[in-house]
Amino acid sequence: MKHFPIFLTLKERHCTVIGGGVVANRKIKALLKSGAKVTLVSPQLCDALQKKVAEKTITHIARHFQASDIDNNMLLIAATNDANVNLEIAELATEQGILVNVADNLDKSSFIMPSVLDRSPVTIAVSTGGASPVLARRLRMKLETLIPSACGHLAAITEEYRPRVKSHFPQQQQRKQFWETTLAGTFSELVYAGQDDAARQLLNQLLETKTAKPSIGEVYLVGAGPGDPDLLTFKALRLMQQADVMVYDRLVSQPILAMANKEAERYYVGKEKDNHAVPQDKINDLLVELAKQGKRVLRLKGGDPFIFGRGGEEIETLAENQIPFQVVPGITAAAGCASYSGIPLTHRDHAQSVTFATGHLKDGTINLNWEQLVQPRHTLVFYMGLTGISVISEQLQAHGMSSDMPAALIEQGTTRNQRVHIGTVGSLPQLVKNSGVRAPTLTIIGEVVQLHQKLSWYVPQSYMQKTEFSRNQ
Repeated sequence: MKHFPIFLTLKERHCTVIGGGVVANRKIKALLKSGAKVTLVSPQLCDALQKKVAEKTITHIARHFQASDIDNNMLLIAATNDANVNLEIAELATEQGILVNVADNLDKSSFIMPSVLDRSPVTIAVSTGGASPVLARRLRMKLETLIPSACGHLAAITEEYRPRVKSHFPQQQQRKQFWETTLAGTFSELVYAGQDDAARQLLNQLLETKTAKPSIGEVYLVGAGPGDPDLLTFKALRLMQQADVMVYDRLVSQPILAMANKEAERYYVGKEKDNHAVPQDKINDLLVELAKQGKRVLRLKGGDPFIFGRGGEEIETLAENQIPFQVVPGITAAAGCASYSGIPLTHRDHAQSVTFATGHLKDGTINLNWEQLVQPRHTLVFYMGLTGISVISEQLQAHGMSSDMPAALIEQGTTRNQRVHIGTVGSLPQLVKNSGVRAPTLTIIGEVVQLHQKLSWYVPQSYMQKTEFSRNQ
C-alpha cells in the first residue's frame, strides 16, 4: 500500500492555498466542504476565485508567495503555474512537518486528494495513488449508482441509537451481529424511503425483543421497465439484489432476471391471454404468505407496476394484511418503446396529448370510450392489443378516424429483438397477419408515427444480422 488512507479533521483549521487558477479553485472547494479556514495567496485570480473572495468565504492575500505564508497552517496546497515555486513550497513545508500537496507532482506531495463520494457523515474516498485521477473519478461515479443518497441519513440515525444498542447488547460481537442484520433489512429501507418515524419505531421494537429480524418481512413492488436492463432505476437494482425471494412475470426479460440476487427463491407467475400460470388473487395471497415468513419479497413486473400492471390490486391486498411494502416505478412500455423507435408521443406539430389504453378489459372485451379516443392532434397507445387489433381498427374508423392515420406495432421494444412495423389504422389487421408479430407488442397510433423513419436511432445488432441474412438468401 503506497499511501496510508486517512481522514483529517479540518474544521476551523488554517489551510493555505498558493495559486489563483482553476486547479486552486478545485482544491479550495474541497477544503471549504470540510470546514477549513482557507487563505489564498496569489496576485491574480480566476473568475471563480474572485467570486469566493467577494463572498468572503476565503481570505485573499494579493501577492506572490513568501516563506512566511506556510506558518501556522495544518496543510498547504501548492497550485501555481511555476514549478520552481511549487518545489520551494514543498521543501519548506517538509522541513517544518506541514502536510503539503503539490499539483501534478506526486513525488513532492506528502498527501494526495482522492475523488470523494459525499454522503455525509458517510464519506468514501477513491484514489489510484495519483496514477490515474480519471480512473478514480470513474470508480467514484460507479459507487454513486450503488450507494443510496440517504445513506448518510441512515448513518446519522444509527449513531443516535448506538448508546441504546450498547446497553441492550453488552458484548461487542452481539452488537455487531445486531447491526449487520438490522442494516440489511427493513429498517434501512424505511430510512431510504423517508419514513424515519416508522424506522425508529421498528428499531425500538427490535431492541425491546433483543432480536435483529422483524417477524414480518416486506414486499418490493418493482417496475422492471420494457426490457433493456440499462433502463432500471438505481433503487430497483438495489432491491433486486437484496431480496430473499422473487416473484416475476412473463414480461420481465432474461437479462434483467440475471441481475437479481442469485440466491433468491424464484416464483414464476407469468400470465398470457387465456393462459394464466397463476391467477391474480393467488399472486396477491402468495406475496402476503411470503412476507409473513419474514422474507424480503421482490415482486418484479414488466414496465411500470401502476400502468396496466395490476400493481394497485397487489398492494391493496398487502395493505389489508398490514404487510409493509414499497413501490418502485419503472419506465412504462409506452415511454420506452416510443423512445427506442424514434416516435415521440407528443410533438408540437403533430400531437398535444396522449392516451394510454388497454387492448382488453378484465372480462376480455374491448369496451372503450371510442369517441373520446378519436381526437385531432392526439396520440393513442394500446397495451396488449394484438388479439383485438381488428376491433380497435374498426372502432376507431367507425368513430371518425381516417383509415390513413399512421400506426406502428413495436415488438419487444428496447430489446435486441426489437422490430418496428409501420402501417395505418386501416391496415393494422393485415399488418399483424403478414408480419407475424407476437407479444409483447405495443401499438402507437397518430401523426407522430410518421416521424419514425426520420428519428429512428435504435437498430439492434441482432435485427441488423437477421436483415443481412435475409438479403443474402
